[in-house]
Amino acid sequence: MIRLRNSTCRPALARPIGAVLAGLALWTAFPPLNWWPAAVAGVAGVVVTIRGSSLRRGAGLGLLAGLGMWVPTVSFLQPFGLDAWAAVALIESLWFAGLGVAVVLVGRLRWWPLASALVWVGQEFLRDRWPFDGFPWARLAFGQADGPVVRLAALGGAPLVSFAVALAGGLVAYAVVRGGLRRGRPALLALAAVALVVLAPLGIRLPTAGTSRDGAPSSAVIATVQGNVPRLGLEEFAQRYAVTEDHLNETRALARDVATGALPAPQIVIWPENASDQDPRTDPVARAQIDAASAAVGVPMLIGAVIDGPGPNHVQNAAIVWSPQTGPGQMYLKRHLVPFGEYLPFRSVLTKLFSEFSLIPKDFVPGHRPGTLQVGPVRVADAICFEVADDAVVRQAVTGGGRIIVVQTNNASYEHKGDSGHGGETAQQLAISRLRAIESGRAVVVDATSGVSAMIAPNGRVLAQTGVFVPGLLDMRLPLRDPLTVADRIGPWPEWVLSIAALVALALALSQNRVQRRRTRLDLDSRVIDAELGQADLRVRGSG
Repeated sequence: MIRLRNSTCRPALARPIGAVLAGLALWTAFPPLNWWPAAVAGVAGVVVTIRGSSLRRGAGLGLLAGLGMWVPTVSFLQPFGLDAWAAVALIESLWFAGLGVAVVLVGRLRWWPLASALVWVGQEFLRDRWPFDGFPWARLAFGQADGPVVRLAALGGAPLVSFAVALAGGLVAYAVVRGGLRRGRPALLALAAVALVVLAPLGIRLPTAGTSRDGAPSSAVIATVQGNVPRLGLEEFAQRYAVTEDHLNETRALARDVATGALPAPQIVIWPENASDQDPRTDPVARAQIDAASAAVGVPMLIGAVIDGPGPNHVQNAAIVWSPQTGPGQMYLKRHLVPFGEYLPFRSVLTKLFSEFSLIPKDFVPGHRPGTLQVGPVRVADAICFEVADDAVVRQAVTGGGRIIVVQTNNASYEHKGDSGHGGETAQQLAISRLRAIESGRAVVVDATSGVSAMIAPNGRVLAQTGVFVPGLLDMRLPLRDPLTVADRIGPWPEWVLSIAALVALALALSQNRVQRRRTRLDLDSRVIDAELGQADLRVRGSG
């Protein structure tokens, strides 16, 4: 009896354990581990463990895989409380439950490796947009910054990269289902297709230098200032003006290094998101600090600041172009806000249930225009923090004329003292920024309050970066580019086409399922009729 119980227990636990392990494999593709091939293995594991299950079991297995990935991936939310960490991980894992149902359905198609890749992209399409404008973090593409597949971003953006990874995972799953190398040709063909999908992008040529039109400069010297924060946690900006003063001091240090020839003279200087927590247009102290910094370097600056309004109960997250002669000028207002971080849905209810939310006294209001700004001689495509994960926000700023991408960010609340910067939110954001460089064919400047700040070449290579929780300066010449990549020219069409194809695959699977049910019923009915006819024939013979 004991042997029988163990033998039945093992198969019952095999799929749930496999789903969790597949989710963990997906997590390892992202920082801090950056094991990009693990994403292919993770997708294969999810498909193998779910395919062939019932719809209900597929949803449960998908949820387990999602938790296996999301719980460690968003562990940077710990400073906000275990409840916030658990809530985000669970909510995002629910999308994997839906993915599990979709994999069960399309798994009945003959071309299920392709169909499973399509529904994976469809799942990312939905969760990038809903609820609360979506959470486009931890997509398959964002774990490929060090892999060859990332080069596909120049052709079809992040969605095409995700599709390639999911397709490779589906093909590996096919090889496993067909019995691996023991079954010979089908498995070998599938693995050869995996190699083609993964390695073919190496043939895509990526830009390394700038090109210009109409005699515009093809490069510019750009400096970033990382002032650090005086205190960690959610209330680091409670010390009014302290963060701005830190950035002012580092800017003065930059001016001294330029004067001695230790650093090249920059043409623009960038401060990060929330470098001023007071509205420098109306607050005299904040304005005096920024005016002093601008005068020290004598060139236009791009300042990250929180500005007042509209109305007394709202604020906006702004990037302000600051001239040493005329002060504040052109602005970009952050468009994709972070729910539960920058604004509270259901504020009246949540503030009563969770004390942490009382630390968000005002809701941010989104802007509505792309972040294309003229900062001195440089036309930048600006994205603020979380927006770097939003395809449309970055693309619209680039197609609007941005010749270099700037990511202003404040990661202080997500990191902890002693963090090396190789894990957590800031490293994941850096990986996304590297993909954006390849996707747009432009250099990317990441400027953070507390790190990691970085300079990234158009081919995604990190040229220089700072540490975490230390003051730092980056000052170097970067290429400026005008030509648009294929990905920026065709915009969101690859994702729409792939997502529509996923809908078609689901529709075909449902149709095939109905046909199969009808055939089963007809077969059952015919058997019943045959049995009844047989009994009737026996009765007739017996009566004869």
